[in-house]
Amino acid sequence: MSLELPTPPRLAITQAAALPRTIDAFDHLTVLLPASAQRGAWPAFPHSKLLAGRYRARHAGQPDARLRTELENGHGTRVAVAFVKPEASTFELLTLGRMLLGEARESRPKRLGLLVLGLPDALAARAAEAYAAATLAAEHPLPEYRSALAPRVAIESLAIHAKSDGAGTGFDLARTRAASVGNGLARWLATLPPNELTPGAYRALVAKLAKRYGWKMRFHDEAALAKRGANAFLAVVRGSAERDAGIVELERIPPRRAKAKGAKRAAAPLALVGKGICFDTGGSNLKSPKGMYGMHGDMGGSAVALGTLVALSELDAPQPARCYLALAQNRIGPRSYLPNEVIRASNGVTIEVVHTDAEGRMVLADTLALAGEAQPSGIIDFATLTGSCVHALTDRMSGAFTNRPALDTTVIEAGRSSGERVWPFPMDADYDEALESKVADVKQCLIEGQGDHILAARFLSRFVPAGVPWVHVDLAAGDREGGLGHVASLFTGFGVRFALDLILDRRFGAEAP
Repeated sequence: MSLELPTPPRLAITQAAALPRTIDAFDHLTVLLPASAQRGAWPAFPHSKLLAGRYRARHAGQPDARLRTELENGHGTRVAVAFVKPEASTFELLTLGRMLLGEARESRPKRLGLLVLGLPDALAARAAEAYAAATLAAEHPLPEYRSALAPRVAIESLAIHAKSDGAGTGFDLARTRAASVGNGLARWLATLPPNELTPGAYRALVAKLAKRYGWKMRFHDEAALAKRGANAFLAVVRGSAERDAGIVELERIPPRRAKAKGAKRAAAPLALVGKGICFDTGGSNLKSPKGMYGMHGDMGGSAVALGTLVALSELDAPQPARCYLALAQNRIGPRSYLPNEVIRASNGVTIEVVHTDAEGRMVLADTLALAGEAQPSGIIDFATLTGSCVHALTDRMSGAFTNRPALDTTVIEAGRSSGERVWPFPMDADYDEALESKVADVKQCLIEGQGDHILAARFLSRFVPAGVPWVHVDLAAGDREGGLGHVASLFTGFGVRFALDLILDRRFGAEAP
């Protein structure tokens, strides 16, 4: 039986700049007020005096306390009141949204209300968007396999009322929905067990998406990759019993460009690249049981690249894009590749294999080389690549690397603005000394693993054309127990919001290289 794509939530979300006449129709109401209201006067809204009195009676002198209560209004509307600091970051607002939404869902509401009062316009808009993003994330379906599931009540509507005396507090709901569809797809894919999401099954799902969005799709199977000399990729998949590995290439041509007669593209397509290792045993350098558990999520980079392409399509964004998904498994078997092998990649670079569990950079090497042949306007690749990046940043942020030092500030800003925080690491050429090989052009990695996230990026840079701007994202925050930001699930789908900000707001890849 083939896998069916998830259906994104389509709950009704409305925005209004005026207060509702009554809140009695809501099953649950969340109120966001400025931090100054903890000790001062509250803005007027239905039941505000009652709620202010309860807050002061219960939480006097307790900084950062939130009110949770229920109204005696016949409907028993549950109310949560939280306070927003003036310097609150997007990440903090997304985290608050996840916490508030999680509490709201305890009572299994169908109709949600959100009041945002007394905040500056820009902050109010970001706070409202964060709550909407958290609501959409919570409602997006994820795979479930337990025989006995608790009854689930879907949220049907969210009414947002953000009162403003200024230019307005609305946000781009279409963009929030598109980001949620892409993020939800990435999380759904990463959650699928490895006996279901094989490279072949993954490719079948991508074909359904290509048909839905009108993408061109091409599959570079093992025979095609052999003709290209893509031996770095092929070395990794030698241990797999199934011959279903390969590189999926997708092309999105914005419909309005495709329909315009004789229209020329303002820019070459942007390239999105993702590591899609559907399961990673470590190969001949076999992982421990602790290290191997959860390795069905090692395809998270490909899911983020695919989710970003979905989000761009949902928005009908003007940026043309190609997406390259390296779909494979790193299995153990009689033909598995070995340490000390020397492999020639498709661009002619010879690689001394040091550790077979560094398979991600091997499949990405030939995938980046393929993406670079089209001279894209820019390349963004996503990969759950190194444990050392997690050690450096923990699972709260992801690492970023670029071949353009001027982009370091850009990626930091994109992370802060989107709420998916990244931090750039050095890419100085002298790091290459550690990867010098006596038998090949480059070592795959070091045995010790010191600074492996930096060395992995330096290794990958050999497969990216020097004239093409490139951002490599090492997804340290790809999974986190308890969730991250607005997402409550283990697999976070981290990267879709960041990529949209980088592409649409920072215009990465908007100009030809």
